[in-house]
Amino acid sequence: MDVNSSFNFSMSSTSTELKEDEKKITVSWKPSRNYDGHLYRAEGIIPETPAKLIQFMYLPEHRSKWDRSLHTYRMLHRIDSDTFILHTITNSFAMGSIAPRDFVDLVHIKYYEGEKVIVSSVSVEYPQCPPTSSYIRGYNNPCGYVCSPLPENPGYSKLVMYVQPELRGNLSRAVVEATMPTNLLNLIHDAKDGIKAQKAHSAHSSPKGHSSSLLHKK
Repeated sequence: MDVNSSFNFSMSSTSTELKEDEKKITVSWKPSRNYDGHLYRAEGIIPETPAKLIQFMYLPEHRSKWDRSLHTYRMLHRIDSDTFILHTITNSFAMGSIAPRDFVDLVHIKYYEGEKVIVSSVSVEYPQCPPTSSYIRGYNNPCGYVCSPLPENPGYSKLVMYVQPELRGNLSRAVVEATMPTNLLNLIHDAKDGIKAQKAHSAHSSPKGHSSSLLHKK
């Protein structure tokens, strides 16, 4: 599956790129075909295998511990072992200039040969979690996460994220576009730090018992 083609993403005269060479993280963006905003692509190397990385990034018991951008992250409904509906409430960001948003997303995870894992998601309406006056309900246009093992080191993953969020509310487009690249850089930084902290904790913990998992490799 060529995800670059699926999202029609290739660098061109309409694309912009931000790099952190020391950390090997790249964020690039171009106009979206789905809404009046940008399609963002973020790429980084994470010290974990694809299957474990996806669990770390999507299971609430993990994500809520490491993602500093989130106030609440919970599973509303599990359709099957690899398909579920999530409710996310963000913290304020951009030095408080962007108030918290909430999102309700349908997420599906698919496993491919060669240990590649692809996550597809999109915002949906869910009657049991309607919009409230407490938060502005945002909308995620079709998004995708692609995790592939590094050929030279299968214990590491190349994570590529495609996101196109509509924050809505009375925000200027300039504020959103100035904030999103940094948010994506921070997300990859937080994921890497969270993985390292989890491994350090596991190394000093008793091996008794097993952590639960709602996602199963097929």
